[in-house]
Amino acid sequence: MSDDRLVGIVLVSHSAAVAAAVAELAQGLVGGGPRVPIAPAGGTEGGGLGTSSELVVAAAASVDRGAGVAVLTDLGSAVLTVKALLSEGDELPDDTRLVDAPFVEGAVAAVVTAATGADLDAVVAAAAEAYSYRKA
Repeated sequence: MSDDRLVGIVLVSHSAAVAAAVAELAQGLVGGGPRVPIAPAGGTEGGGLGTSSELVVAAAASVDRGAGVAVLTDLGSAVLTVKALLSEGDELPDDTRLVDAPFVEGAVAAVVTAATGADLDAVVAAAAEAYSYRKA
């Protein structure tokens, strides 16, 4: 399966390094499956810590294949940035959703699920379900 109609994933972190590392981890765990369109949007344009609307918009555009875009965030202001973009209505691709999920586990679940060709609802549900993963 090609990535022509896979759900895109955007990872918004206050750190470019964290966003990139989580994207690499999630994509790596898909194995030999299709390459899910995933883009980190970490830090600010100048490379500092923070959240950038412009980087989020660019990342979402880069992963949009027409099947929807799932956006996962790390901390509070990243959430607020994405919510503001969604409320504007014209900055992000149609059918972009902010996913309430843990950042690392949710990203892995979202990417693995997207790689199966699942729709946006299934990708969002898989990421959100990661809250129930028990570690002890």
